[in-house]
Parts: sequence; structure tokens; C-alpha cells
Amino acid sequence: MSTPRSPFLATALERGFIHQCTDSEALDERLLAGRLVAYVGYDCTADSLHVGSLVSIMLLRLFQRCGHKPIVLMGGGTTRVGDPSGKDEARQLLDDAEIARNMAGIRTVFAKFLKFGDRPDEAVMVNNADWLDELRYIPLLRDIGRHFSINRMLTLDSVRLRLERDQPLSFLEFNYPILQAYDFGELARRYQCELQIGGSDQWGNIVAGVELARRAERRTLFGLTTPLLTTGSGIKMGKTAQGAVWLNAERLSPYEYWQFWRNTEDDDVRRFFTELDLAEIERVEGGDVNEAKKVLATEATALCHGREAAEAAAATARAVFESGGSGSELPQTEVPRDKLARGIPAFELFSLSGLAASNGEARRLIRGGGARINDRVVNNETKPVTVADLDEKGVLKLSAGRKRHALVRPV
Repeated sequence: MSTPRSPFLATALERGFIHQCTDSEALDERLLAGRLVAYVGYDCTADSLHVGSLVSIMLLRLFQRCGHKPIVLMGGGTTRVGDPSGKDEARQLLDDAEIARNMAGIRTVFAKFLKFGDRPDEAVMVNNADWLDELRYIPLLRDIGRHFSINRMLTLDSVRLRLERDQPLSFLEFNYPILQAYDFGELARRYQCELQIGGSDQWGNIVAGVELARRAERRTLFGLTTPLLTTGSGIKMGKTAQGAVWLNAERLSPYEYWQFWRNTEDDDVRRFFTELDLAEIERVEGGDVNEAKKVLATEATALCHGREAAEAAAATARAVFESGGSGSELPQTEVPRDKLARGIPAFELFSLSGLAASNGEARRLIRGGGARINDRVVNNETKPVTVADLDEKGVLKLSAGRKRHALVRPV
């Protein structure tokens, strides 16, 4: 892509947010001509998004800051079908109640990143069930399906890779690209939306929407994809050994979120510096890398959970790592006081706290010397932990290695 003149494309390119674009020069000219409307779609497969969605969220945020209008499309309809992109098997189909609960959880994420309202540059949230539920199947096949070539659809990565791996692909999933393309056209008609943004695995589906608009309505639309969010070592971001890095505090505490960014690889610090000015990034990055990671963690957490929660997480980290304290913002687990009075085996306590995924993993952690209670190494995996082990604040601070901590509190 040549150097863009529009602030949105120029900044997005500079920060590494762009992977592919259907016609970058024409899109650049259109952005310079006036306010544009763009959307990103999110299916409601869980009650939160995770950090794998952050690039597209941040791109929508940048889009709005440049004076344009974002649409967040909730896949109330397409979640019932299932997107085969990047998956080896069909995902579990959810009922309407589960989809509604998940949609409500996801809504809370976007309120932190975008400004919603009725003004021309304010975001709107739309549910594709509003039109997909009303579709009649035969007219859909006649009016929309005729613009899709089976030969072409079989070359889409979402379809081809599943077939190459000899994994079944249902006819329901095979229809997903058609429905996503229809969404784009419907948003163009209803909201004058001209740009679809998505992850790199959505390229085929996005192009299908651009081509459908051109063939069916002679309408010019644009598509833009973001790179897959990976670490410097090539590992897909969004999950850790302890599970997904969720964006909702109900799923993952602000402190744990802060710790995720604090523990990023050295080579990734520059890439993930949220909205700090690039000159400021250069300055911070030129100093101590661990201090730079703390700045990254605090800025990323402030965007997702608010400045107060970010500062509290940073203070907790200082208390835990630098002052030897416990830190009240650490993830907490409550156990019955009478059970603790009788004694809980150490391995069971580490499993209950979430620092180990299972009793077996907890036992291995202790055998390897990586477990501590109140900063003392645990040598015996079956050692009973009792109320006598509580610290002066009446809690137990559990540590798995040097970077993961949790509090256990009797109730």
C-alpha cells in the first residue's frame, strides 16, 4: 500500500493495523471526500470478546476518532449458523436465550471503546437477526445465491482448509459467506455503510460482500482486514495456558488483564502500545524494557477497564512484586473457614484458586518448586493449609512462579 493521505488509513498503516484492502487508493480518496460508515461483525459465541478482537476494536475506535461513523454488528442471526473460518469442526449451536445473554455481555465491552449515540460520527450497534430472521429461503437463493459460484466458494480458506483436513463441513456452515455478504449489502442500504473491517481470516467473506454489491446493485463497497494478532514468536494471541484473555471484568479481573500485558514478550512492546503517541513510544521503549511493559499494561488496562482500575492494578503489582505485600486487587477465592480450620491440602488450594487448571497440575507445580504460600516455598503437595497459615491481614497469598498470584480468603 502506498502512503495514504487520509488520517485514518495513514495512522492505521503506521500502527500495523492493516493486512489487506480491496482497493486502498480508492478507499483513501473516499475517506478524504467526507465522512464514511464502516462496520465490524461479531458473532455471539461467548458473553465476552477476548484480546484477539482488540485490533478490530481499536481500528473502529481510530475510525471514529478520525470523524467517521462505526457500526458494531452483532451476529444474532449468523451465530445460529456458525462461521467455519479458521475452525476444523462445527461449533456448538446456541439457542436464542444463550445468544441473547452473550450479546448483552459483549455490548458492555464496546461502551468502553466507542462513543454511541445519534450524531453522524457516533457509533451504533445493530443486530443482523433484524433482517436475517425475515428472509424467505427461496427468494434468497434466487436473488442472492445466483451471484455466488460454487467453484469460487470451494476455494475460500474457510471451506478449502476444512475439506483438505477431511473434516466435515455442514451445508449450514457453507451458507455463512452468503449471509455475511448479505449483511454488508443490507448495512449499505440501511446505513449507507461502505466499508467492512474484519480479521485476516475473513478476507474471503468480505470480498464476497464487495462483489455481491457490485454485481447485484452496481454499488462500490470496500473491504479491509487486520493482521492476525500474534506474539513476536508467532503464537496466536487471545489465550494463555490459564485460558482466554477476556475483555469483560466478570471473566477476567483488571489485575489479571494488566498482568497479561505486563508479561508480553520484549519484542512485542512497541506493537501493542495502544494509543500512546509514537514519539512517546520511542522514548519509553528506549529505556528499561520492564518499565516499558508496565506503561503498556497500564495504558491497555485503562482503555478496557478505566484509568482508576488500571492504576489500582499497577499499584497491586508494585505491592506484590516490589514491596512484598499481598495486594488487595489480586484475584480472590473464598473458602469456608471451617474447612480451612480442618486443613486443605496445598495442591487442592492451588487448584481452587485457579493458579492450576487441575489437581494434577497443582501437584506438578509444587513438585517443581514453583508454588509459594505467603512467599514461602511449598515443599509438600499434601501439606494441610489451615487458619494458622493466614497472614496478618487474614488471607493466604498463593504464588505460581514469579508472575502469577492469587488471594485465598476464609469466609
